[in-house]
Amino acid sequence: MSVKIRLQRHGSKKRPFYFIVVASTTAPRDGKFIEKLGTYNPLTVPATVRISRERSLHWLDKGAQPTNTCRRILSFKGVLFLKHLMRGVGLGLFDEQTAMEKFEKWNGEHEVLVATREETHRKHKSDKRHETMKESVRKIEEKNTARAAQIAEAEADAADDTTTEEAPQETTEA
Repeated sequence: MSVKIRLQRHGSKKRPFYFIVVASTTAPRDGKFIEKLGTYNPLTVPATVRISRERSLHWLDKGAQPTNTCRRILSFKGVLFLKHLMRGVGLGLFDEQTAMEKFEKWNGEHEVLVATREETHRKHKSDKRHETMKESVRKIEEKNTARAAQIAEAEADAADDTTTEEAPQETTEA
């Protein structure tokens, strides 16, 4: 029996929410599964992923093949890097303590990188909103200025027309 690590869709229409599960390749997408490893919510910014590293590593060691999306999720969470380090331990390249130190170092750097990306995204989004609001206000002010100029011209033309019409009448009466 071939085993895959894949996503199981939940949530309502146009509001997806996924479970990350280990399932037989013959089982339907949302059907029977062996074990639930975590969750994935793509609607949040950035996407929220909760996963059990230990159980994911266990299933990868047993030969479970992740789908492309799950491979990216596992890579993002460091499970594939941890598997790589554990293979080095198995080959005798370094001990388990060194592998865990390397993983903790990577994990710390990765968390800082993710936090800066989140902050940059929030800042960019708020700046973009601010710029959009500024642009909207500027366009409205330009329209209002143009309208005021048109109204002033129309009033001036109307005033000129009335004065030219009144002026000849006054001269004929006098």
